[in-house]
Amino acid sequence: MLDSLTFLFEKFFLFSNFNIFKSLSEKEPDSVVKCPVLRRGDLLEVHRTIFIHYGIYLGNNRVAHLMPDIMLVLTNNKQHSKPVVTNKRLLLGCMCRKASIRVDSVEDFRYGAQIMVNDMDMKMKCQALASEEVARRAEKLVGDIPYSLLWSNCEHFATYCRYGTPVSQQTAKFCDCLKTIIWDQRSVALTVGIGVIYILCFGLAPSTILPTILFPFILWMAG
Repeated sequence: MLDSLTFLFEKFFLFSNFNIFKSLSEKEPDSVVKCPVLRRGDLLEVHRTIFIHYGIYLGNNRVAHLMPDIMLVLTNNKQHSKPVVTNKRLLLGCMCRKASIRVDSVEDFRYGAQIMVNDMDMKMKCQALASEEVARRAEKLVGDIPYSLLWSNCEHFATYCRYGTPVSQQTAKFCDCLKTIIWDQRSVALTVGIGVIYILCFGLAPSTILPTILFPFILWMAG
């Protein structure tokens, strides 16, 4: 049951951040964006597809980052998954929950976007670790890894390396939004209406009646 709820929340999180118009008008990476001066152990972030993507700079133009990739599901040949991960590969990898912590060039990591450096330092309550320790942590974790939008994403990886604690502010914002929806009693009426439509479409049966009663009751109690 918990796995099913986690799966649903992850997909809702994915699509709730999806801007269809942005995706349709998305352009290829722009090579003219300038990159700031980077130091080993820096935490880098760029806007990628529907969320902010994070990585750790290792020096020598290399970035370690946790990247979802559908190619990891389709083939075991590392040469096929080695090229830069496109946005389509990334999104499909999120849905399949397959990822790896990989090392790419700064240009491939930023994918045409502007890089922000150590911006997370102002948002985190804990002190950043020594730069060399940050980079070593990232290097030790390189390899295939299970992926979860809520519990194990690129932000969890980067914050663990730099601060010693895996946290995701993007996940926290989503959970705050979800709590607001639950606390809003109008969501009870909405779920009742959806349940009635569901019954009218598929008829009276335990599979239609139980969700119609159970979901509004849970939201009412939680609110």
